Amino acid sequence: MADKQPHLNGAFYGPSVPPPTKTYHRHGHGRGCACCLLSTIIKLIIGIVVVVGIAVLILWLVFRPNKLRFDVTSAELTQFNFTGNQLHYNLALNLTIRNPNKRIGVYYDAIEASPFYKDQRLNTQWLPPFYQGHKTTTVVTPQFNGQQLVLLGAQELTEFNAEKLAGVFNIDVKFRPRLRLKLGAVRIGKLKPKVNCELKVPLESSATSFTFFQATRCNFDF
Repeated sequence: MADKQPHLNGAFYGPSVPPPTKTYHRHGHGRGCACCLLSTIIKLIIGIVVVVGIAVLILWLVFRPNKLRFDVTSAELTQFNFTGNQLHYNLALNLTIRNPNKRIGVYYDAIEASPFYKDQRLNTQWLPPFYQGHKTTTVVTPQFNGQQLVLLGAQELTEFNAEKLAGVFNIDVKFRPRLRLKLGAVRIGKLKPKVNCELKVPLESSATSFTFFQATRCNFDF
C-alpha cells in the first residue's frame, strides 16, 4: 500500500528572515570633532588671558607702580679730540637712579651703558648688578675712556668744530638696564627699558669754556 503524503501548498511556516541591514555613512564627523576641539582651545586661551589681565590690574591697583628716575648729576670730560679719524675721549659720570615706589623693589641684573657721538657708539660698559629697595636712591659711576674710529661728514665736522670752539660737546649716553620687579614675595621680569641721556658736557681742559655741567634728567621708556 502506498504511503500517503500530505499536500503542500508551497507556504513556508519556519522562522521569519530579517530584512537586510542598511549601512549609512556619516560624512564630516571628523571635521566636526576638530572644530569642537579648536573652539575649546580658543575659549581656554581667552579665559587664561582674562584671568591674567585681571591679576595684573589687581596688582597695579594695589602697588601703583611709578617710573624709575635716571639723572646724570655730574659729568667730567677731560679729553675729547681727534687724531685723524680716531676720537680720543675720557668721560666719567655720576648717574643717580631713584626708585619712587613704596611697595616695589627692583633687581638690576645688568646695565649696559654706551656713550654716542654723532650717533656713533664710542664704548660699552656693563655696570655691576644690584638690588634697590623701596623709595631709595642709588648712585653709579660709569667711566668711558679710550679711542674709537668716528667718521664725520661735512656737516658733522662743522658741528664738532663749533663745539670745540665753545668747549662744550653734545654727547648722548644710553643705558639699557635689565630689570626684575619685587612685589612682596613675588618677582616679575624680565624688563628691558630704554634710558637715553642727552648731555652737554664741558671739556675741563678747554680754556674757552666757562660752562658748568647741569644735572640732566634722562628719558625713560619701555
